[in-house]
Amino acid sequence: MKRTDPYAAPKIRTSRFPVSLMFVYLGIFLLMSGIHMGLLVWMDKVNMTPILQPVIPIVYWTIVAVALTLFTRQKMKNTYERPVQMLAEATSKVAGGDFSVYVPPIHTPDKADYLDVMINDFNHMVEELGSIETLKTDFFSNVSHEIKTPIAVIQNAATLLRNEDLSFEKRQEYVETINSASRRLSSLITNILKLNRLEKQVILPEISVYDLSAQLADCALQFENVWESKNIEFEADLEEDTLVNADPSLMELMWTNLISNALKFTEPGGTVAVSLKREAGFAIVNVSDTGCGMDAETLAHIYDKFYQGDSSHSTEGNGLGLSLVWRICQLMNAEISVTSTPNEGSAFTVRIKEEDNE
Repeated sequence: MKRTDPYAAPKIRTSRFPVSLMFVYLGIFLLMSGIHMGLLVWMDKVNMTPILQPVIPIVYWTIVAVALTLFTRQKMKNTYERPVQMLAEATSKVAGGDFSVYVPPIHTPDKADYLDVMINDFNHMVEELGSIETLKTDFFSNVSHEIKTPIAVIQNAATLLRNEDLSFEKRQEYVETINSASRRLSSLITNILKLNRLEKQVILPEISVYDLSAQLADCALQFENVWESKNIEFEADLEEDTLVNADPSLMELMWTNLISNALKFTEPGGTVAVSLKREAGFAIVNVSDTGCGMDAETLAHIYDKFYQGDSSHSTEGNGLGLSLVWRICQLMNAEISVTSTPNEGSAFTVRIKEEDNE
């Protein structure tokens, strides 16, 4: 979601000292000069002693100079020192790990200058740093939880297997439990490593031209046993010979995650559909299902690491699939959007440029 910046005005004042201040100083000097001339005339009329005649102008201009110096000093303090000191204090707090800092802008948006913009940018930066810190904390917390869960399952099943009186069926059940938990743990670690390498750009995309329709068909066939076992109707409408310029391995990872999610959240007897069509130089892939759908809160967090809106399916994944999908779309300059209605289903749409449009 794009942030609305009230200080991103088209006209920002580039000077903290308005032109009117120059006229104030000019007016003061003219007034003081006039008073000085009045003093000279007055001293001449009253026949002031020669000793006092130079003293009075000196004292007068000393008072004027001190007053103007104090006025200028106060103006500089209010204009520069206080805002910069306030910003320096806030920066020191942020450096100490306090991301709740907020520096109030000096002017309203319609009278903003470059210092207001700098303060507003600082507030945005602190807000983003706070979000990153929260995400990092949540990430480690979720990683710990996600790793501990399958390990606990494995330990529990292994302990139960020590019982020599177990029947063959129970022993096989516990062995399958250990295998299932091991696969989940392996999938979690693999996805964490993939996401970490993608975010740090350790994995450099190997771009090539390939047939997207053939790739989607191959990805879908990997899940044939899944939709058959759940009695899900799988529909495919793929426009043939649709060429794109992308990394095939990363794109395959994206499609398998989207199709896997659609099948996971669709109840037996439901429908999952994958379509591919061309439109205005783009290849448009749509993966839809008739599953549980998502509410507005879930939609706002679907690309967050480890976020799982539907807790009833939490044992079937680790909440990293859509984070991988989002990152791959960024690397491939693709656009992804989602529409969803609770209890009716979801549809993910990916738009990527065709090869001929490059």
